[in-house]
Amino acid sequence: MKWDEKDHNWMVCAYGESEYLEECLGSLLGQRVKSRVRICTSTPNEHILGIAERYGIEVLVNRGEGGISGDWNFALESGESELVTLAHQDDLYEESYVEEMLARMNRAKEPILYFTNYREIRKGEKVTENRLLKVKRVMLAPVKAAPGRKWGKRMSLRFGNSICCPSITYRKSVMEGKRFGERFKSNLDWEMTERLSRETGEFVYCPTVQMYHRIHEGSTTSELLEKDLRGQEDFEMLRRFWPDGVAKVMSRAYASGEKSNKL
Repeated sequence: MKWDEKDHNWMVCAYGESEYLEECLGSLLGQRVKSRVRICTSTPNEHILGIAERYGIEVLVNRGEGGISGDWNFALESGESELVTLAHQDDLYEESYVEEMLARMNRAKEPILYFTNYREIRKGEKVTENRLLKVKRVMLAPVKAAPGRKWGKRMSLRFGNSICCPSITYRKSVMEGKRFGERFKSNLDWEMTERLSRETGEFVYCPTVQMYHRIHEGSTTSELLEKDLRGQEDFEMLRRFWPDGVAKVMSRAYASGEKSNKL
């Protein structure tokens, strides 16, 4: 079976009144290969509804479980295609994202998910290189070398959260029965990829930059770093790969690296 644009949905997770939502939607609607775009939100408001109406985009309202995990689970479950990308309202995607994703997923033997290289946006500027980006690219070497082997997938996750979550496209059939953990506020994506790394199949990686992750003071990551919740979740995740003593030391080192997410 070969997938095409009809097999892909963009599900944009929108919350509050993001000043970047319209720009994000523009990058999705401007794809060279067009696929369906919808907005999912638990906070419907005039800002979100107005932008959606302007671009003719359907808005799905989450009336159930709230929080980040509830919104992500709702968005994934609402996707009506086999391939679903949970786009973040603040981020931007290259016009070749869907085209590249379909090509690489169709070449893979047994894909679990797809993800890409990325850059950051800080203070309105696209950042090509910094220490964190360089380290994460090094961490991905094992999964690039052995995308279908359990050791390759897990080795790339055991030193930290190396996969940029808004760059991921999930397969609905693989995700059936799996939900993002509600006790996580920051690492719910890492927790999910850790579980998926145990599955048979490939983590399909695109080494070219296909999206831009925005770092700003109002982002969830920045807020969690301020509250030190990120460090607690990092330790819990590292314990899945290492003995407690090692995980504790690594979580401190990892926290130092994550300071680059503070502006």
